[in-house]
Amino acid sequence: MNKQIYPLLIAQFLSAFADNAILFTVIAMVMQSTNLASWYVPAVQSVFLIAFVLLAPWVGGFADNHPKSRVLIIGNLIKASGAGLLLCNVEPLIAYCLVGVGAAIYSPAKYGILPELAGHEFLVKANSWIEGSTILAILLGMLIGAKVADYSIHMALTGTIIVFVASALITMSLPVQIFAHQANSGSAIIRFWRQIGAFFITPRSRFAILGGSLFWAAAATLRVIIVVWAPLVLLSKNATEIAELTLFLAIGIVVGSVLVPRLIPLEHLRRARIPAYLMAVFIIALSFTDSLWPARSALLLIGVMGGMFIVPVNAALQEIGQHSIGSGSAVALQGFFQNLAMLLAVGSYTFAAAHNIEPIFAMLILGLLVFCATFLVSLHLPDNQERPNL
Repeated sequence: MNKQIYPLLIAQFLSAFADNAILFTVIAMVMQSTNLASWYVPAVQSVFLIAFVLLAPWVGGFADNHPKSRVLIIGNLIKASGAGLLLCNVEPLIAYCLVGVGAAIYSPAKYGILPELAGHEFLVKANSWIEGSTILAILLGMLIGAKVADYSIHMALTGTIIVFVASALITMSLPVQIFAHQANSGSAIIRFWRQIGAFFITPRSRFAILGGSLFWAAAATLRVIIVVWAPLVLLSKNATEIAELTLFLAIGIVVGSVLVPRLIPLEHLRRARIPAYLMAVFIIALSFTDSLWPARSALLLIGVMGGMFIVPVNAALQEIGQHSIGSGSAVALQGFFQNLAMLLAVGSYTFAAAHNIEPIFAMLILGLLVFCATFLVSLHLPDNQERPNL
């Protein structure tokens, strides 16, 4: 493994930590306020996702035609600015949308730099490390961010700004190199739609795009459902208790990410559908739990299956992109579909929550939809596949 992976892991860990600390700070703000309705948290999540969808035609090419290490720095500084707006009491829907802009810029460079540093042989392993460190950061960001926010919102936001800046400083040690795959001339939107057409030609690339969208839509929706479900079913009282519950989901994803490189190599991508089916089954099982430890166990198993599903999907997409439109553009394209799916899923739940849908029923429906969607996105995917060239 290229030793440059290590500063990337540290920088990504810090950035993901701050991302989730901000989210749970906003959740703490909602739970401490008597003026904000139950739909406000999924609404905040939705405005974060809008940035990914709207900026998708531009951020991939920006990452591919500039040093990805420098793009990561820009993304971190924009996210820090969004946290600063929250600190200045700007409307959270506006401030968190700016955090989403930074994340939309950051994501294609974060994943797009992996093929440059790891190569084909270690790409799944590098993705495993990135996913594992990201989920560990999510885990700690949730717990520490929620605990600090329950004590002091001001302190929590100040801390996230410091962490974002620290991530940007560490990123400066990464190599400054450009692997341009396309010219900057012409319409970015037209080029983006052509890339979509190219990616949907083969079953393998189609599975990578739709499979990733399925995972993140399910994960985002489950997280916002838990915010309402946990106080109702498990009698959770604050953001810290909800974060501690979600901890088991994060641990599961770390475990799944560690297990998957030997079980699902790139040449056997079709195997990834099996943990996706099981993830759906465990979401359904979670909807029937009514006590703490069965809920924690179900969340742990959901996370394990999710980690085993998303790591090979991400690795396949990055390799396809590196041999075609550029790994950064491929990740941006994937981000467009993933965040559009998340926006539709979370937006649908926001609408349903505003009309008083029971979170238990919403969780059951989510599990059933994930199971059916897994079947649809797996159609026509061959079991064995050589290295792709579009």
